[in-house]
Order: sequence, then structure tokens, then C-alpha cells
Amino acid sequence: MVGRIAKSTLRANHLKGTNLKTILTTFTVVVLAALAGCKGVGEGKEPVSEKEKLSREGKVLLTVDFEPGKPLQYKFVSSREVEINWDPTGESSRSRASTVNKHTESVEMVVAYTPTEVDPYGLTTIKATCKTVKATRSRRPSGRAGGKDAVEYARGKTFTFTVGPTGKMEDNSQLDKLIREIGEKVFRPDDGTGRRIKEPDMIGDFVASQWFLWDSISSIQKPSEGVAVGQTWKSKLSVPTPMVMRKARDVTYTLSQVRQSEGGQVADIHSTYSLAESAPSTWPIPYSGRFMMAGTFGFLRGYKIQELTGEGEELFNIDAGRIERHSQQYQMRMSAFVPLGIDASPQVTIKQKLTMQLLK
Repeated sequence: MVGRIAKSTLRANHLKGTNLKTILTTFTVVVLAALAGCKGVGEGKEPVSEKEKLSREGKVLLTVDFEPGKPLQYKFVSSREVEINWDPTGESSRSRASTVNKHTESVEMVVAYTPTEVDPYGLTTIKATCKTVKATRSRRPSGRAGGKDAVEYARGKTFTFTVGPTGKMEDNSQLDKLIREIGEKVFRPDDGTGRRIKEPDMIGDFVASQWFLWDSISSIQKPSEGVAVGQTWKSKLSVPTPMVMRKARDVTYTLSQVRQSEGGQVADIHSTYSLAESAPSTWPIPYSGRFMMAGTFGFLRGYKIQELTGEGEELFNIDAGRIERHSQQYQMRMSAFVPLGIDASPQVTIKQKLTMQLLK
């Protein structure tokens, strides 16, 4: 009997699937029944499920769940307001209106996620379809007539990935390939000079929305132990910017409350952001090689981030095992210098917002 219990324990520790709650509950029932048979205790008592056990301890189990063939459709919006203050010291005799430039840019996407293969003892395979992708700008930073943003080439594209019960994406190679394919669209046609000139794009915003889908859940270090209200855990998220820059945010997640809604129990997960020292090398890179960036953000040099602060909120349906919505907001301030010996030290401020909303 002890050998059987040990074998069950080993099996449970290695199982990955789309319904971790079911696996843990089944495992607990088997073990309790085995112990009752071996030791003669617990007769006449109902076995306690893992979910109920965690509930008694004031914890909840956060896992992602899918139904075969049933798609989930989300709307993503990534928007930012960019301000360049060419005279942050105020020493210029010109008015602030003449020394400060502002523009906004955003991308809206609707993506459908359809489980094509659901294995309760393995990984779930998801087919994602980019149904709509639309980028807009108040003005084009390159100063050229506005063609479509390279990110819009994702419209109509599909990619398949696998995900475990904790929301960790195990195989996102097709997503990485799509990101690089879109990245090839950012360069101007060869003008005969051999120079590669990159137009402004919002591919980084596409990455921020798709690469980190269940980060708040997948970054929990010991998910099978559950999470208590007030508990915190750490992670990293990307920082999409209008210039070529590979930066990350340090994230602290907090389970702020668990409440009952019409659709089931909902976990309210709060997050705060600060500048990370580095970005993981495993994150995708849309483009590589030597190139020049068109416009103001290709002209400026030596970007140095001085501050990044922000916060966000996510509503995760515990019973359904899915995100209902999330919102992330942060502000980043950075300095830059102007080349060619021009005496100016502009200040760049970016106010960024990213949202995700489940469509009914």
C-alpha cells in the first residue's frame, strides 16, 4: 500500500494538463482512501478535495482551463502618449508649446484562441487567430506619408502554441516565427544605397499582448499550494516603446481579494511596476542586423531611462479558469542627446496603457 501511495505521489508531481484542479482533487481522494484502507481510519468520512482543503486554509488554486473546440475571444488595446520636451530646463526663451512635441499611437487587436487538443494529462494545444489588427497615430514620427504599420500584417494570421495548466506557454515557436515575419515588413524598399531604414512600428505592443498572456498565473512559484489573499510574487513584463529598445518591467503581483460574481469566484490581482535591470534573452526580437531608424527616434541618441512606475489590475475567473480582463498602466521618463554637436538634452516621457478584455 505504501508503494502504491509513493507511486501516486510521483505521478501527481509530474502530471501536466489542462485541468490541474481535477488532477489534484482526484489524487487527494485516492491517497485519502488508501490511507483509510491501510490504517483503518477515516471510515464513514467524506474525502476532502484539494480545492476544499485550500479553501479551508484561506487559499485559492489559480489554473487555466479550456474546453475542446470552444474559442475564447479577446480584445487587446495598447496605446501611448509620447512627449518630447526639447528644453526640459526651461532656459529657452521660446514658449513651452514650441519646445514640446506630443503624439499618440495605438494598436487594437481581436484574437480568438481555440483549443484544438485538450489532454488532461499533458498540454493544451491552442490555435490563435488574429482576426483584426489596426494601428493609428496622431502623426507619423518619420515625417513621411503614413503607410500601414507593419504590425497590421498580423491580421488574418494564425499561430499555434501549447500551454500548461499554470498558464506557462511551453511551445511558442510559431508565435516567435510570426513576430519575425512581421518584423521583415518594417524596412523601406532598397533605394540602391544598401542602407536598411526602419519605419516606426508597434510590433513590440503585439509582443507585449501575446507573449505574456497568463503571466500573472504562470509566474506563481508553487501553484499547487494555492495563493492566499495578500500574497505577493514576482515576474517580468516587456516595455514596448516607439524607439528601438529592449527593456523590461519588474512586476510584483498581489492577490488583493477573492469575490463571488455571477460567473463564479473571481480573483482580483493587483500589480506594480518598476524598471528591471535587464530583459530575458529568451524574449522574441522582431528584427536584427544593422539598420537606421527613420524619424525623430532614429535621430536622437543615448536614451537613458530615469524612471518607470505604474500599476495594473487583473480579474481572473477561478471557476472558469480564464482571464476576464486586465489593465496595465505605467509612465516612463528618459533622457536623450542630439548628435552633430547640437546643444540640446531632450526629455522623453511615455505614458503607456495595455488592456485585455474577454468578449462575450
